[in-house]
Amino acid sequence: MKIVKWIAIALLIYVALIVTFESLIGFFQPANQSTLVISVVDSDGNEADRVLARLQSDDKLYVAANHWPRAWYRKALANPNVHVTLDGEKGAYLAVPVVAGSNEHERVNRDNSVGVLFRILTGFPPRYFLRLEPRAEP
Repeated sequence: MKIVKWIAIALLIYVALIVTFESLIGFFQPANQSTLVISVVDSDGNEADRVLARLQSDDKLYVAANHWPRAWYRKALANPNVHVTLDGEKGAYLAVPVVAGSNEHERVNRDNSVGVLFRILTGFPPRYFLRLEPRAEP
């Protein structure tokens, strides 16, 4: 019985660590030269910005949903006409989902792998990618 108690306590501490890490990332949204800002629009027309890691593979631009909180990703799937700020310049893009398990998904994941520590701190969420294709503004 005592071992079950210790396992439960360790599990609760681990979940608290994940929640804390994810909350801090979401709150501070650290930006640098390897990030971009994606602007997504919800069903009510409200725009929201999210700082994301800029991923490259096969000379194409990608972003990844690497965390459990992923409202920006769901909004981009619902309305794929997004704006992306890269190196201070904002442009129009189409967010194209990359099919999980496809060759493209495996290549992007391999070219932009995340470390085991990151996977532990985020609680091993599934990883989804969007390819960002430039589009003309209407």
